[in-house]
Amino acid sequence: MRHLILMAAVALPAPALAGSFTPPEGCTTFMTVQARQCRVSNHYKCSADTPGDQWRADFDQEGPYFVSRINAEAEWVESYDLGEAAVRQTLDPNPADPASFSELLSSGTDTFAFNLSRDNGEQTRVTGFDTLTGRSVTIDGVTLAETEFEFTETDPNGVVLRQSRGREYIHPEMRLFFSGPSEWRGPDGDFLPTDGSPVTFLFPGEPGFAATEPLFDCDPLMTRATPSQKDSSHDHL
Repeated sequence: MRHLILMAAVALPAPALAGSFTPPEGCTTFMTVQARQCRVSNHYKCSADTPGDQWRADFDQEGPYFVSRINAEAEWVESYDLGEAAVRQTLDPNPADPASFSELLSSGTDTFAFNLSRDNGEQTRVTGFDTLTGRSVTIDGVTLAETEFEFTETDPNGVVLRQSRGREYIHPEMRLFFSGPSEWRGPDGDFLPTDGSPVTFLFPGEPGFAATEPLFDCDPLMTRATPSQKDSSHDHL
């Protein structure tokens, strides 16, 4: 029932979303990130969740299109693709190699291998790594550590469904990943460049906090892309 309440909270007609994001009851928005590729993300936490869990709701110029929850180790616990056929995706129990934000911070590299299930019956396997480059970048006054990453998502038969590589950014205290310049494997097998990097970070009390209208790289003629096309980095699984 919880995920149905969440879906209802964000899947409103686009005109009703102009202005301020309202998270589900019992939840509090703590940051809004305006990013490239016409995306604005509202980050929030819910009192009923396990400590360390965080949610993110992504909006493009047509409204909300993706909602996800991670845990304290930045594992992909569950996500919702809010397209025409809304699909919920969850992390399968007992991953072979759980993603670990702590391991990334302590050793500089974290590998991962886990399975995902969708409520439409689809099952996939994700493998990859994150590694710190030793460089940092400051965006809108927020200092982030740069990472390199690569991930591959396959079906049960090993057929590659999604593949991406490139750079991302992390905030050690927030325990969050943010997209960076990367490339994703297109249908023809070629890798195509993409960059969903953050541009502005907005916090409670600042103008633009809880906004639902993206500001950067938006084209009035742009049609909605899939989440993987908008942001092929692994923070968007």
